Amino acid sequence: MIEINLNPGASRKSKGRGPSFSLAGVFGGSKLSIKEPFLIVAIVSFVGATGSVGALHLSQASKTSSLAEREVQAVADSTRFAVVLRQRAQAEAKRDSVQKQLEVIKAIDADRFIWPHVMDEVSRALPPYTWLKNLIVAVPQTAPAGTGPAVAAGDTTTKPVVPELMRFRLVGQTVDIQALTRFMKLLEASPFIQGVQLAKSEMAMFDGKEVTEFILDAQYERPDSSMIVTAPVSVSVR
Repeated sequence: MIEINLNPGASRKSKGRGPSFSLAGVFGGSKLSIKEPFLIVAIVSFVGATGSVGALHLSQASKTSSLAEREVQAVADSTRFAVVLRQRAQAEAKRDSVQKQLEVIKAIDADRFIWPHVMDEVSRALPPYTWLKNLIVAVPQTAPAGTGPAVAAGDTTTKPVVPELMRFRLVGQTVDIQALTRFMKLLEASPFIQGVQLAKSEMAMFDGKEVTEFILDAQYERPDSSMIVTAPVSVSVR
């Protein structure tokens, strides 16, 4: 094919050339023109990757600093809470010790005033023309062998044996047999006494007069807490 150049002063354009990329002033002010498309993509990718790496580095540095502050705060809180938990355990141990001591005191105090209650109830129920000669304590009865619950073989736990409540015996005289019956009814109606039984009754002579001598067996009963009235005691110290 014959080509004719109608514009001899113009330079011929090269064929097959792609778009060009000029970097003017980037490399020391010199003008650098890049016409390879793959090289342009590589440079753009490198710049983007560098920016991404820098942003990730700054983000990780910020997170590391935040985690370090949180770790210091967590260590301080753990130390403070450990002290609080130790103090709480000590307080609970003291509370349990005081509670055990109070239970022992309650157990002792519950049986401390048995005799005053018994004598007060007996004196309140004693009718006219009736008097007492003796007020004695009977030996507490224990359950016979073999009547308790069976214990498994190898069981080494010891359980305290709770004896029956205090039994007592009244020995007295009266000039009226009806007074003896009334005396037994009043004793049985008391919230502190139960199981009143006539063990013996016979005629006897007292100062030349015929009287009825009797023996009564009874048992102390622990009353309901609502029946017991307590009052504070104050003692002035001089």
